[in-house]
Amino acid sequence: MRLLRSTDLALRVLMRLAVAGESTPTTREVAADMDVPYTHAAKVVAELQHLGLLAARRGRGGGLALTGEGRTASVGAVVRTFEGDGDVVECEGATPCPLHSACRLRGALKRAQEAFFASLDPLTVADMVAAPTGPVLLGISRRH
Repeated sequence: MRLLRSTDLALRVLMRLAVAGESTPTTREVAADMDVPYTHAAKVVAELQHLGLLAARRGRGGGLALTGEGRTASVGAVVRTFEGDGDVVECEGATPCPLHSACRLRGALKRAQEAFFASLDPLTVADMVAAPTGPVLLGISRRH
């Protein structure tokens, strides 16, 4: 399974903010730290804010901060939210699969997808920044 770019970035933004301490980096700073376009980071930050996982303040002294809910958020839940409920394969698209009515693969892939999400459910954002990851993230953020 391959994650969407927005899912990957959402997880990296949450991890970056989890090691920010008292600092409140801006979306531009986080985008630079993650080496992604600002516009893409801004969309992801807006969605994370909407989900209550981070707080954003504008203006002088503003920036981004992880909320308590963001720190304890399940990685599986974040991935599910960004990836959506779609099937791993598209069986009913513009050209429906001729096996659709008798296919056992679709169900097996759905179960595998759910097992993937379930394996991420116990992992929290705080867990993801435990050593050695946290110190590496701090090093990245200090480059700029």
